[in-house]
Amino acid sequence: MNSPEQSQLGKASSYADRYDPSLLFPIPRQPKREEIGIGSRLPFFGADLWTAFELSWLTPRGKPQVAIAHFTVPCETPNIIESKSFKLYLNSFSNERFAGPDAVRERIRADVGEALSRGGAPVSVGVKLLLPELFDREPVHELDGLNLDRLDIECTQYTPAPELLKAAFDEQPVEEVLVSHLLKSNCLVTGQPDWGSVQIRYSGPQIEQGGLLQYLVSFRNHNEFHEQCVERIFTDIMARCRPVKLAVYARYTRRGGLDINPFRSSHPMAAPPNIRTARQ
Repeated sequence: MNSPEQSQLGKASSYADRYDPSLLFPIPRQPKREEIGIGSRLPFFGADLWTAFELSWLTPRGKPQVAIAHFTVPCETPNIIESKSFKLYLNSFSNERFAGPDAVRERIRADVGEALSRGGAPVSVGVKLLLPELFDREPVHELDGLNLDRLDIECTQYTPAPELLKAAFDEQPVEEVLVSHLLKSNCLVTGQPDWGSVQIRYSGPQIEQGGLLQYLVSFRNHNEFHEQCVERIFTDIMARCRPVKLAVYARYTRRGGLDINPFRSSHPMAAPPNIRTARQ
């Protein structure tokens, strides 16, 4: 079983000049899920939406090609892929010759799917390549919803404090979409900052907005991967506020040419479109 400490995070790395799928470093999801009380039966649906902005390869005649890649990773995969290893893997394509974009896409789909499912059942990973002629169709859009950051609150806790979450159980239920751009956590291994925006869509007892914003801010000094933070937010809100329906979606700014955007929902629904925000 791979652990985060065994990955290339925080270590000097050489960049492979030839295609090398062994660079992918899967990390099991379950140990961190067990920390927040999630067993083998997941309490949510969802996916991790990745974008790679630094992908290049050679044509059969040696001419470089570039593309943006979108990945959809189901939350049911037994593993995540450590992001630095993903960057090193994608970089290994840069001096490799391929027949065309379809060959690159299918090679990535097979390699990433194998790493994500290692030790478990095979999984299907969505891979979409955008070539330069489509770059100007890539939109920039902020997360929709009522901005919690407008609230003038006092913040004193900077490690996750679920006790800050409160809801009006004795009042009529509501349906709301709430957004904050103040989410910050740190890499589990290196401690480097991870900046993000988060959208919380729910129906049920009305969540007290000031407490929710304080709770989101409380991740500021917390060390955990993006996917793990979103699952912690989801389980804390479900436990403390007991919504009938809940969806949590975070978009983190890119690092090393990659952004990671986890989405978790209490009910089956389509994943949001992988549209970057201005900070990404």
